[in-house]
Amino acid sequence: MVDEDLESKGDLWMDAIDSEKEGDRVETLRICRELVGTEPDNSDAWMTIARMELPAPTKGKQEMPDLSQTAKSMTALRKVVDLDPENRRAWDLGGTLLVDHLGMMEDALSWWERRREFAPTEVTPLIEQISILVRMGYYEDCADLIEEMFSPEMDAVDGGVRMRMGRVSQTVSKASKMESDEIFRPNDPKHARWDVIERLKKKKPISQGIFLMLFVAPMAFFVGSVSMMFIGNSGWSLPIVFIILLVTVVGISRLSMNLLQSINRHALDLERAIDYETTTGQVCIPGSIRESPLYSSLMKSKMPAIKERVSLIVESAEKMPKKWDLDRP
Repeated sequence: MVDEDLESKGDLWMDAIDSEKEGDRVETLRICRELVGTEPDNSDAWMTIARMELPAPTKGKQEMPDLSQTAKSMTALRKVVDLDPENRRAWDLGGTLLVDHLGMMEDALSWWERRREFAPTEVTPLIEQISILVRMGYYEDCADLIEEMFSPEMDAVDGGVRMRMGRVSQTVSKASKMESDEIFRPNDPKHARWDVIERLKKKKPISQGIFLMLFVAPMAFFVGSVSMMFIGNSGWSLPIVFIILLVTVVGISRLSMNLLQSINRHALDLERAIDYETTTGQVCIPGSIRESPLYSSLMKSKMPAIKERVSLIVESAEKMPKKWDLDRP
């Protein structure tokens, strides 16, 4: 009888594999759900459920999951990491869904903390936790994690991860300098930054592309023109001017990002307020700002699941406590 049960489960798993190869996601999902009903510790079947609950990958524009799809996938992923903590793909997908599609920052911090329990020398969980903390304005916690991230005890990383480590460290530095006077806490309705956001609520954020075109391009053109005047028309003039122009564009772009961040600070502040709402499930954004062009422009870029969550949160109208604080690991 035991052998027959094992053979039956094996047949179901092979059927699921065949269905997925044929592109029948509905049948694959049905089979895997049947399989975990009789074999709840099958991590491969749970991982397949997590993937099948999400829209199919496409070569063109990728369809993003709605709230129901995201929640079902996340439920399956929690099963996967319970059964197979070494499944890095499950950890990465779960982290992405929690932050980008659900906006549940506290849950995401806990998610990556659990990963650290199983992989204490892995760098990726630290990068993800730092990224979350800087979004929420907890810079002191970021400093401790950055020190740990660059410690010699951590695993060796490739060039791509090394670049991510550098970028997240720079992000913390820039953001903390921008808020060196006072860190914006959206749960405080009397915080001075709310008055700034109210005053600038009709001003949409300037994109990096437009900013570079309006600010960097004219300066680069000026430097290039001046360089040609001084260098002349010798055979080496064009290569030299090109190098000067390239260095100028890179240098001005890096320096001007601080200026762009300052210009868009009201939008960054409102982004944080949205993160606070999706994290707590409670509202803190005033109605006058929620009806503004600024708020609409920020929500337009959000994932469908987050838009649905925000609508439900606003509908509940539960106020965020003034003394709320992020639960950090």
